[in-house]
Amino acid sequence: MADIKSLDDLKTAVSGTSADVAAPVAAPRVAVRDALGRSYATGKRKNAVARVWVKPGTGKVTVNGKEMAAYFARPVLQMILKQPFTIANVEGQFDVMATVVGGGLSGQAGAVKHGISKALQLYEPGLRGALKAAGFLTRDSRVVERKKYGKAKARKSFQFSKR
Repeated sequence: MADIKSLDDLKTAVSGTSADVAAPVAAPRVAVRDALGRSYATGKRKNAVARVWVKPGTGKVTVNGKEMAAYFARPVLQMILKQPFTIANVEGQFDVMATVVGGGLSGQAGAVKHGISKALQLYEPGLRGALKAAGFLTRDSRVVERKKYGKAKARKSFQFSKR
């Protein structure tokens, strides 16, 4: 047993802690890549779900087998998809292949953006801070409110007639 010569030695022996035992340190994040050198992530927004693969390349973005400009014709939706690259300062350095189902075009663009952000931070953990600070790693949980019985829509009531 340990030599107990002082009150501090007794406290250490009883509590089971000492200066020799280091406090647990969080493990550093490591890059997660498949055999083809890609990172995969799932992005969600409203009712849309996007499966996204990110790999080093020239900045080509393919969504459901089409170019980004062909699938998302509106410039606003294209801008949404480019935001994670702009925030992380890696424009034109990664190719993206995504498949997205469900929802409308706006929700699908948000889902692909969420997936790109998650895949980028898995590919290069150093980008996590910038993406997290911009709020791109958080799933936007807002969805359409369901219709209730006795109501015309989710909250709208039928016209009230006093007589």
